[in-house]
Amino acid sequence: MAVKIRLKRMGANKKPFYRVVVADGRAPRDGRFIEEIGYYNPLKEPSEIKIDREKAEKWLGNGAQPTDTVKRLFNLTGVIKPAAVKEQTKTTEIENPAEPTE
Repeated sequence: MAVKIRLKRMGANKKPFYRVVVADGRAPRDGRFIEEIGYYNPLKEPSEIKIDREKAEKWLGNGAQPTDTVKRLFNLTGVIKPAAVKEQTKTTEIENPAEPTE
């Protein structure tokens, strides 16, 4: 059973409000879930995000996979650390001018 941490849409038409839930990956977006671990309200300025850190860390430790949006919310709230930025260094090799071969 693939367990996912994802958003469950709630609220009225054109006024979305999301709950962060742990659900089986096969369940529909707004269907059955295992546990609610927080909420996200994008309509408030700034966006209102509340995540139960202990529950989130427990589920991540158990192998639950967060969706991309939930991963971004976890980064904003500090549940998981942002991915380290890898600095790519380009090495340029200066070659001697090649002599034409005949």
